[in-house]
Amino acid sequence: MESGQERKRVLIIAPGALGDLICLLPAIRALGAYYSDSGLELMARAELADFAAGRMGVARGHSIDRREVSLLFSPDADAAARAAEFFGAFTSIHSFFGADNPRLREVLRAACPGKVYFYPFRPDSAGHISDAYLRMVRETVPGVMRQTAALALRPEDVDAARWMASQCGLEPGRYVLLMPGSGSRDKNWPAKNYLELARHLSLRGAVVAVLGPAEERLRPVFSTIPNICNPPLGTLGGLARLSAAFIGNDSGVSHLAAASGAPGVVIFGPTDPARWRPAGAVTVLRRMPLRELDWREVADALALVQRRAE
Repeated sequence: MESGQERKRVLIIAPGALGDLICLLPAIRALGAYYSDSGLELMARAELADFAAGRMGVARGHSIDRREVSLLFSPDADAAARAAEFFGAFTSIHSFFGADNPRLREVLRAACPGKVYFYPFRPDSAGHISDAYLRMVRETVPGVMRQTAALALRPEDVDAARWMASQCGLEPGRYVLLMPGSGSRDKNWPAKNYLELARHLSLRGAVVAVLGPAEERLRPVFSTIPNICNPPLGTLGGLARLSAAFIGNDSGVSHLAAASGAPGVVIFGPTDPARWRPAGAVTVLRRMPLRELDWREVADALALVQRRAE
């Protein structure tokens, strides 16, 4: 780039929760490699946009709740001109948001001076959702190549995780991370099963449960073992990377742990693991109803995962 020349900016718009964003990571990294001479930015939920910056090949994050996004739905004649105050700065936009909304497509294309590409969110297609996203991007941007699906955690993520683990008396590489929650109770293996498993695992090493905002009600249930509540996403990724392994439900945090490099066992119930399983060194156990999955089966799967990791 010549001196004084302003760097091009490319925006990806990604709706959804944490698991959706991690599943989109291969496509994000592929676009980042394709636009290597540009600055790649992400618009998502505020917490996810902040997390992605510096960890997912994204230089900067923006909240999807900002004012200019609401203008994309506006019937006003000047909606595109006002939305251009933000979207007009980008030379290209790849949106996984609003593909089925004609007004949004019209306004966003008018607001951006460059090319705007739309892709369906959670497309109805065979195979893993990450592969579906990557195929769609390849169809519109020839030359896009598959890239790593791993998170690039920041050094401060691992440092914060190391300190947090030490506060619980945990040594790196010598504890198992339990993540008993998810965005839907229907996906959760019963808490009592997690506790049975924790009692077994604690005979051989340390166990810690991570509880998010949706699992506040479980804090008394897991009071008999160390637990960490609501860690920042980067710190949670660091805790997973420093762990011996993790066990979790079909959830965003399981995707995060696997993308952070941790081996683990992921428990599936109503959803299809062929489409939604985390990428990485994980074993999937699926059972319906979930309560019929015995903790001993999970313990055996975890032992095998750890032997493979070693």
